[in-house]
This record gives sequence, structure tokens and C-alpha cells, in this order.
Amino acid sequence: EQLVESGGGLVQAGGSLRLSCAASGSTIALNDMGWYRQAPGKRRDFVARISRSGYSYYANSAKGRFTISRDTVKKTLYLQMNTLKPEDTAVYYCNTIPNMSDWGQGTQVTVSS
Repeated sequence: EQLVESGGGLVQAGGSLRLSCAASGSTIALNDMGWYRQAPGKRRDFVARISRSGYSYYANSAKGRFTISRDTVKKTLYLQMNTLKPEDTAVYYCNTIPNMSDWGQGTQVTVSS
């Protein structure tokens, strides 16, 4: 199933953004889901994960600043990002865990200093 990310943009350091990942089917409700990011010239890295039961887990870089959640009625996965830093600049992607869906185009997050 295709997953569509949105909500990125340009924000100053210290600002906030909420990313969304929309699905047309039941992918988000039936799977562990994750957010990933890829900065220019770097590999795609794990950011956050939410299990089917709602347990969340974060990369060290995201702990205390990012919150992953999902709305199964709206079939949408979210990533609330607060206290953004320039090093958070990347294209952000969502996928199932393990990664079974095709990677989407992602959403660009740019944090200016």
C-alpha cells in the first residue's frame, strides 16, 4: 500500500512541526509503524516507532523532543517534532516495521539556525 507523507516545511531552530503519514487501507492499524529520515548524502536513519499496542520507541536524537502517534480511524500516522534543531533537517519517511511498503516521496523538513 502507498503511504503518503506530508507536513514538512521550513522552520527556525526551536520551532515545531507535525508530520503526517496517510494510508488508504488498514496498514497503519495492523502494523508496527516507523518514521525515518535521510539527510543529504547520508543513509536513511530510524527516528521513531510505534507498536500495534501503542508502545513507542525513539532514536536517541529524537527522545524528549519527538512524539509518534497514530489515529486508526483517520488511517494516519503522526510525528510531532518540537524544539527542532538544524541537524533535524532531512527528508522524513514513514513505513511499516519491518519495511514492507514501498518508500514514498517523503516530506522535506528544513530547520534554519
